[in-house]
Amino acid sequence: MNLYVRDADGEEKNENTDGEKRGEACSAAELGAVTDKRFACITVIGQVEGHYILDSSQKTTKYEHLIPMLVSIEQDSEVEGVLIVLNTMGGDVEAGLALAEMIASLTKPTVSLVLGGGHSIGIPLAVSANRSFIVESATMTIHPVRSSGTVIGVPQSFYYFERMQERILDFLDKHSGADKAELRRMMMNTDEMANDVGSIIDGRLAVQIGLIDEIGGIGAALDGLRQMADERKKGHERKN
Repeated sequence: MNLYVRDADGEEKNENTDGEKRGEACSAAELGAVTDKRFACITVIGQVEGHYILDSSQKTTKYEHLIPMLVSIEQDSEVEGVLIVLNTMGGDVEAGLALAEMIASLTKPTVSLVLGGGHSIGIPLAVSANRSFIVESATMTIHPVRSSGTVIGVPQSFYYFERMQERILDFLDKHSGADKAELRRMMMNTDEMANDVGSIIDGRLAVQIGLIDEIGGIGAALDGLRQMADERKKGHERKN
C-alpha cells in the first residue's frame, strides 16, 4: 500500500508501507500526517503530551509535532480540508487547548471524529472543528482541571485552576451548541464517578446536549468534509 505523506516543507513523499520503514516519510506517517492529496488526516491518540515528557510505555500525541503539521496544512494549497480523528484520554491542558485553538483558526474546512474516547482536554479538540462526529459507543469524560504534580495549597493555585476551567468552558460554549451552565454542572457532578468529580457521557448524549454535532463514523465524517470542501471551492470560483 502506498501512502502520500507531506513533510514539514510541504513536499509529498511516496511511502511503500509493505516494505521497510524509511526515514522521515515513515516518521511523518506514524504521526498521522497522511493525505489523499485532497484531505489531510491528523490523529490525536493516547495522551496529549505537553510540557513534560511522559513515560515511554504510554501512547502519546506530542503537541510540538502537531503544531507544525497544522501550519503546513494551512499553507498547502493542495489540501482542501482536514479530518481530525480522536481516541484520547486527555492530557496536558494548555497543550490541548493550544491545539484546539489552532484547529479552530484554520481557514480550511475541518471535521472531527471521536472513536473510543474523547476525554478531558480531548473535548475541546473534538469541538474545535467546523463539524464534529462521534460514534455511539464512544465516551467523553467532563471533569475539573486536575494536576498530577505538586500543588501549593494557597488561594492563588485554586484560582488558577478555576480560571483554566473557565477558559475550557468558554471554548466549549463558543465552538459547540452545549449550554455552558449544563457543562459546568456536569463538570462538578459528584454522583457519577466513585473516586472522582465529573460526568461520563456516551455518543448519543454528547449529541443530545449539543456538545457534538452528529452521530457517525468515518464514512459520515468524510462525506461531511467533502461537502464543505466542495462548497468552499465553489465559493472561490464564484468570486473569481
